[in-house]
Amino acid sequence: MPEPQEFGGQSRFYLDDLAVGRRFTSATRVIDAEQIKAFAGQFDPQPFHLDEEKAADTLFGGLAASGWHTAAITMRLLVESGLPLVGGIVGAGGEISWPSPRGRGMFCGS
Repeated sequence: MPEPQEFGGQSRFYLDDLAVGRRFTSATRVIDAEQIKAFAGQFDPQPFHLDEEKAADTLFGGLAASGWHTAAITMRLLVESGLPLVGGIVGAGGEISWPSPRGRGMFCGS
């Protein structure tokens, strides 16, 4: 197995270096209502992302972050502190799902 490459003092791996079961842990990030509403106002303007009163009557039961917001945060965390791949993380396919909503004060990370 090849040795990982160094980049900026951190080991970077090729896909061939990875083995089933290998884990990497990212940092975490807490989001608040203001951040949820700001992202939603610009990119996903649905009532359960923008208005706490309207969100209370939805399946979320309260303000919920957009799945796209959490996906963007996850990507940032992966790039900065998660999966250290040589050449970066390329979105060449995959699946995405949001099994549980994230509201204010909740964190994203692995």
